[in-house]
Amino acid sequence: MKKNLKMVIILSFLLFIYCSICAISYAQNISYDIANSVFRLHVIANSDCTQDQDLKYVVRDRLLDYMNSICKNCTSKEEAIYIVEENKNTFEQIAIDTIKEQGYDYPVKINIGNFEFPTKNYGDISLPAGFYDALRIEIGEAKGQNWWCVMFPPLCFVDISSGVVPDESKELIENNLSEEEFALVSEPQNKEIQFKFKLLEFFANNGLITAKK
Repeated sequence: MKKNLKMVIILSFLLFIYCSICAISYAQNISYDIANSVFRLHVIANSDCTQDQDLKYVVRDRLLDYMNSICKNCTSKEEAIYIVEENKNTFEQIAIDTIKEQGYDYPVKINIGNFEFPTKNYGDISLPAGFYDALRIEIGEAKGQNWWCVMFPPLCFVDISSGVVPDESKELIENNLSEEEFALVSEPQNKEIQFKFKLLEFFANNGLITAKK
């Protein structure tokens, strides 16, 4: 009897390990594919004081206007990144000029790289936590609250209050994801999809996946 119990415990433990490995592998692959389909924007304020937070939004709006003018016809993440890299100095100058116009003299640091993002909702599209390629703008000491959006597909202009992402933006996301991956970011009402999304969040938030390969 004790032998059988011991065998059951061992088999249960091995089954748990196997399921855990499968779940982590699934989450890693899904996170990578989702992260590999979007290019994000990350603006960090100098501090959390009201004036610095207001300045952050003014800088954001100017950068978004410029970004929209040069990237509105992009059809892939790679194309969007290439255009932004080619115009990186212009993005920096726009931020510097805007800050001066508002009466401040904060320095600006701009980087294009792979950065960690929390789970974020854009209308009826949700992106899980993980590491994403992004254009990061740091204002001054960059110790204030962050502002995030998606430059490609263009979700920065989504009216969050309406809760709806334009069909053309969804189509760009759908074209770069598998059917299941697209369901994960666009169908939160589905109970099975909710569970899988929470699985991604759990592993990402606990450092078990990074969405990087």
